[in-house]
Amino acid sequence: MKPLLAPHVLLLVLSAGLSVSAAEPTHKDIVFASPEGHDLKLDLYLPEKTDTKPPLVVFIHGGSWQKGSYKNCSVAWLAEHGYAVASIGYRFSDLAIWPAQVHDCKGAIRWLRAHANEYGYDATRIGAIGTSAGGYLVAMLAVTGGEANLEGDIGGNLDQNSKIQAVVDYFGPTDFVARSKNQPSKTEVEGSPVRQLLGGPVSKNLELAAKASPLNHVDAKDVPLLAIHGEKDKTVFIEHSRWFVEAHRAAGLEARLIVLPDSGHGGKEFFESPIREEVVTFLDRILKSTES
Repeated sequence: MKPLLAPHVLLLVLSAGLSVSAAEPTHKDIVFASPEGHDLKLDLYLPEKTDTKPPLVVFIHGGSWQKGSYKNCSVAWLAEHGYAVASIGYRFSDLAIWPAQVHDCKGAIRWLRAHANEYGYDATRIGAIGTSAGGYLVAMLAVTGGEANLEGDIGGNLDQNSKIQAVVDYFGPTDFVARSKNQPSKTEVEGSPVRQLLGGPVSKNLELAAKASPLNHVDAKDVPLLAIHGEKDKTVFIEHSRWFVEAHRAAGLEARLIVLPDSGHGGKEFFESPIREEVVTFLDRILKSTES
């Protein structure tokens, strides 16, 4: 029997918007890149044998870009619904500042595409799901596909692309400039998440903060969005998801926001019924509609 998590560890996991998965990965601790000697790893969960190659979902964990682990995959249960799931790591902001984290995630997707035949999933159909800081990162993946200045070369495989086909953003921040005005404790204070991510306070780096904000990259070429947010979230205000959905709709894109009226920043209810079914329905419609 596996030992139970200590209470303080469990609290940390849940406060980062994650849930501890009972599923075991099919392939563990795969190194997909080693920038400056720092190994970046992923866990891969594969469904039971199927007649067709399953679509792939990339999961990116939260933790203020300062903590958390790819070992805690909140959506490993998607393997039960016919998806391969890759839970990926990225460099934290004490090791590298933005856009390193975006480059790491794009490097992971290129690696996953390059190794699709080896592991048996369909890399032409990739969705991305992230929580909190990971929600921010999947949002960036969704709205910067094809932007060469944000691609990077982490892990190589530059013959592959890093575009995704669908995104599920769980309570991720989307506008750092606005956040500096209504949550300066997250953007201005020494050691605060956004200040550490960008390498300085937002108020003194407005151009960089705007460039780093997913909201400012939305255009008609982007992919369908499902945003999920707690109405009572005091860590990342729900307005970030509302702005993001509105920008997608203004660009003529599919976008929907699911609001949990009594929830804050994460919790098990985000990954249980009925939200679980909503996520599966969304992904099935986009990633499985072209199955032969």
